[in-house]
Amino acid sequence: MDRPQVVTRDEWLVARRELLAREKELTRAQDALNADRRRLPVVRVAKDYRFTGPDGEVGLLDLFDGRRQLVLQHFMFDPSWDQGCRSCSAMADDLSEGARAHLAARDTAFAAVSRAPYPKLAAYRQAKGWTFPWYSSHGSDFNYDFHVSLDPAVAPNEYNFRSGDELTAAGQGWLIDYVGEQPGVSAFLRDGDEVFHTYAAYGRGVEVMMHAYRLLDITALGAARSGRSRRAGWPPRTPPTPASPADQRLRLYQRARRPTTIAATRPAMTSTVPSGDDRPVGSCWSSSMLRG
Repeated sequence: MDRPQVVTRDEWLVARRELLAREKELTRAQDALNADRRRLPVVRVAKDYRFTGPDGEVGLLDLFDGRRQLVLQHFMFDPSWDQGCRSCSAMADDLSEGARAHLAARDTAFAAVSRAPYPKLAAYRQAKGWTFPWYSSHGSDFNYDFHVSLDPAVAPNEYNFRSGDELTAAGQGWLIDYVGEQPGVSAFLRDGDEVFHTYAAYGRGVEVMMHAYRLLDITALGAARSGRSRRAGWPPRTPPTPASPADQRLRLYQRARRPTTIAATRPAMTSTVPSGDDRPVGSCWSSSMLRG
């Protein structure tokens, strides 16, 4: 099997200490970035968004469950689908009751919101064995206002704080006319009965919810899956053998460098295939391309 170079313990220590110096630089830079994130200005949420949950209709304030902060997963679940996005589901799998208890201890609630009707969410949640709160925004502007449901017939498409020519320049011109769901995560702050939007992340920014990948990042093989390797580093990129029909379609698309529509493995789930390093990692068209 392919593997990294085999060296003596002393040689490994030299390489590990060099990497440790870079890791410490990254940690200090991350600490500074986190502090800057906390200093971001906030936006008052003036619209009375309505959601449907197990107890009927609720407002955004109710999702806080009495706490000061709210972390919200924009979970991709189109109203026409019978199952949720596989990549969003992988993120949800990491949301143990213990993790949410740690959030609650710091006065922070967690909830997921999707555009599918609540009965579909409840059925899927029960099938997956999840216990986190999950609400439907079906019939409201919430998903469109937070740019995780895109439809140019509703409003000009914007994703990851880019629109129009900015999307084209970033190699994401396919999003301009895209109709469908995209992943995201938002943070909100409550002050009495006032709610403020403090942060949002899209594309690879949602990796903050992928705890398993953080652990895989310290392994030699990383997050490689089905023969696909990470963008950089070990293991070397090798094609899947044998290539599945989906892999063949993807490689044909990448050579053509133009949008293509392919069918996902579940009925009624289709999406325009994106490309490039800025591709939203939660796209349901190929969950195996997470971090790929």
